[in-house]
Order: sequence, then structure tokens, then C-alpha cells
Amino acid sequence: MADLRRAAIDRGIVANIGQTTVWRWLSEDAIKPWAHRSWVFPRDPDFEAKAGPILDLYQGRWRRKALSENEFVISADEKPRIQCRLRTYPTTSTAPGRPMRVEHEYSREGAVNYLAAWDVHRAKVFGRCEPKTTIVSFDHFVGEVMRQKPYRTAKRVFWIVDNASIHRGQASVERFRQQWPNSVLVHTPTHASWLNQVEIFFSIVQRKVLTPNDFSALDDIPVHLYEFERYYEEIARPFQWKFTRKDLKQLMKRLAAYEPRLASAA
Repeated sequence: MADLRRAAIDRGIVANIGQTTVWRWLSEDAIKPWAHRSWVFPRDPDFEAKAGPILDLYQGRWRRKALSENEFVISADEKPRIQCRLRTYPTTSTAPGRPMRVEHEYSREGAVNYLAAWDVHRAKVFGRCEPKTTIVSFDHFVGEVMRQKPYRTAKRVFWIVDNASIHRGQASVERFRQQWPNSVLVHTPTHASWLNQVEIFFSIVQRKVLTPNDFSALDDIPVHLYEFERYYEEIARPFQWKFTRKDLKQLMKRLAAYEPRLASAA
């Protein structure tokens, strides 16, 4: 507030003003010039063509036809390198008027990679921890899911994934089709992780399981994750996804209008 007050006076906007007034004006106008938000401008030339079918699947449609009761939509991804941080001093419990105290310094005791799949319409979650995320480990995880009911006898199971190396491109589409003939691999556009619903589940896991990162051993991480999966399924509901194709078209129009401004700024 002091810096903003000084800038306003130095630039001749006002002769004098109090810091409290500056704060009140910003609060009333909901402006926070000290805040920022990182973002990535969509650069995929086929962004709308790739995003549209995913939004349709969330609405229970595929190529303008409604999905049957024997067709399922799964959103899958990896949460890489979840570290086990062994604190140099034990964490203290919360107490009246005092939060939990977590020691800042720690030693790294290794990391695990968490593979997860979220059944979009059934609110069911599957997870597996691996030391490394490879094509083999991902395919093994998918196989675990596809061998279960109702997926093994389903008409079609749509898998929504991003463009990570373990499931990238047409080669991964063919690999899926050969191993699981009733599967359909659907890729999100580049830099569009927000379109993948499993990322919402990952954000919940981050808040409720992994923060603060305070584990006594590396093997504790999978135990906590698997226990949370079982607990979460007892209360889980399908995410209320509201972004539709109509919203997508409006977004693309705004981006198209914004591109000339970016070019001129560059």
C-alpha cells in the first residue's frame, strides 16, 4: 500500500492520499495488483478439434450419439515424483491456538510415481504407485483396470490422457487397440491438462494426503494413497463439469482476438 500511495502522488494522480484509502479502493474494486497467475497460451493448432470430443464425453456423447449404459469414460494421468521428506525434527501436533509445526529442513528418502484413473460418470478411482513411469508400467496399470468389471465386457471404454511420452501419438492409440480391443484412447490438446478430470482428483490428493509432505518412510506414501482412495470412494460424486462446447467456442473467439495483441507486444 505504501508503494502504491507513493506512485499515485509521484505521478500526480492525487495530491495526497492515505494508505487506508488505497486499500479500501482496491478492495471495493476487487483489484489485487500484487497477485499474479501463471498460464500457458494454447498453441495446439487443433485445440478445438481435440478438446470438443472430450467435452462431449463428459456430457455422455460421442460423435453426436449418446453413450450406452455399457460404455464408460476414464480420465487418467500420472502424478510424478512424490517425494518422501524425512524431517530433521519431528512434526508437532496441533493444539488450541497453535497450528501443526513442520520442520523446514528434511532429507530426501526417495520418491514414487502415482498413476491414477478416474471413472468420470461412476466416480470410481483406481491408483497404482510405481518407482518409474514407463510405457510398461502404464500399460500394466491400464490392464489392471480393464480386467475388472464392467470394463472387460464393456462395449467401449474411452481413456482420456495427455501427451506424455508413455501414451503419446498414434502409436499409443494402436497399442491400446491391440491390447484392449474395446478401448478408445483420446488425447487432450497440448498444454490442456485442465481438460483432464483426473487432475481435479490429484488436487484433492495434494491437499488431503500430501500436504504437508511428512512421511516417516517411502513405503508410507503408497499406503496413505491407497487408504485415501478407499475412503474417497465412499463419499465421491461425479465432478460437476460445466465447461461445454459452447464455452469452448467462446474461448476460442477470445483467444483469436487476443493473438494479435500478443504479436504486437512481442
